Amino acid sequence: MTTITELWTNRTDLRDTKTGTLPAPELKEGEVLMKIEKLGLTANNVSYAVTGDKIGYWGYFPADENWGKVPAWGFAHAVESNCAEIEPGERVWGFFPLASHVVLRPSKVTDSRFFDAADHRSALPPMYNAYMRTGPEPEILNQFEDERCILFPLFATSYILYDFLIDNDFFGADQVLIGSASSKTGFGLAHLLFNDKTVGKRVAGLTSQGNVAFCEKLGCFDEITVYGAENALDASVKSVFIDMSGDVPLTIRMHAHFTDNILATWVVGATHWEDGGKPPSDLPGAKPAFFFAPTHMGKRDKEWGPGKFWQKAFTASIGVTQDTASTLDIVAQNGVDKVAASWLALLDNKVPGSSGLIVSI
Repeated sequence: MTTITELWTNRTDLRDTKTGTLPAPELKEGEVLMKIEKLGLTANNVSYAVTGDKIGYWGYFPADENWGKVPAWGFAHAVESNCAEIEPGERVWGFFPLASHVVLRPSKVTDSRFFDAADHRSALPPMYNAYMRTGPEPEILNQFEDERCILFPLFATSYILYDFLIDNDFFGADQVLIGSASSKTGFGLAHLLFNDKTVGKRVAGLTSQGNVAFCEKLGCFDEITVYGAENALDASVKSVFIDMSGDVPLTIRMHAHFTDNILATWVVGATHWEDGGKPPSDLPGAKPAFFFAPTHMGKRDKEWGPGKFWQKAFTASIGVTQDTASTLDIVAQNGVDKVAASWLALLDNKVPGSSGLIVSI
């Protein structure tokens, strides 16, 4: 009998993890048992955990009370199937828990994808319920399997932000300021903006001293500024600030420096999770707001038709990956103990922007 191994995280103390093992359940009609091959682990997964209750990320793969299974993107294949449309050996890419196996219930099956119809996922954002069948995919995707696990979800968010800014005419700004510029989502957004000559906006990044050389190597920023030196930025330039890390002290400093020339601030991530809290409501400039990618995707789906915007985001992810993959140092970590150690390193911001973690349990 197959044994499932899972890494559980304490939802109130993210550094507290434990390993759970259980026998694989007997499959019900329509279910498949997937063996999870590999997953990308990034700062984005920290954001999933920090906002897990607020947005619902803990709901995709429920655990016991007060515990959760951090979700991540990667590959898996069917080892047992009680679903007529999915054969054993079928390989997919999608959203999985930090675990060795998971049971899915495929629905809306097409040649290219299916959706998990598990009852507990029905009310959650559907973009995370889709699983891409790899058989009919173009050959180029096979060349970037690890990068796909690490980069594609983040670069898709980069594209959604890019389109969101264009759709809102950059809120009247002449410059885009990107906090945590070395993050994958951060430099993905910078790459899209910098290389779209029709945009015509200045792109400035903020990062730690240790990541300056990496950001400069990327070649997609007009200016790189080290945290603590924000006053060196030209405060007369009308700007939109994209906070990739939920860094409240940085947001306060940026608003104090730019005052009314901060025309919009959007908080995307939460990797500075221990700073906690929200920016004060009386900051000068525009009031910071949380950016939730599925909201903008839903808007585009209504305007363009279901799935068309996601296809654009996916295509953009391929392009940015091709352009930036050479800057990524992929590190593989196998086994639940090493995955737990990698998780702690991410929580402590000890994984440099130039590294990409591929994990398997």
